[in-house]
Amino acid sequence: MKELDVAHLQRRLADFAAARDWQPYHTPKNLATALSVEASELVEIFQWLTPHESERVMDDPDTAHRVTDEVADVLAYLLQLCEVLGIDALAALDAKIDRNEKRFPVPGAD
Repeated sequence: MKELDVAHLQRRLADFAAARDWQPYHTPKNLATALSVEASELVEIFQWLTPHESERVMDDPDTAHRVTDEVADVLAYLLQLCEVLGIDALAALDAKIDRNEKRFPVPGAD
């Protein structure tokens, strides 16, 4: 299994887009829009499922493949948006968790 990290994946995505001359289309607006569309496609898979069915969605190989592909699309556009805007996605998430831990303390942990 190959070692993966965010920077490597962002570089692969940038190289992929550059080889196809897609950079002019990879504006923050377009990437945010594409991210929203892909997230909606992920939501569509779950739209009419019961809570129980949604918990078992990965049991069906065809549906699992669709979910996995949509998750990958969402992540790809999010990483590309972060690259274009100069956001370190992992640092942003770490800082957000820190803020949420202060904002939403564990009940009774005063």
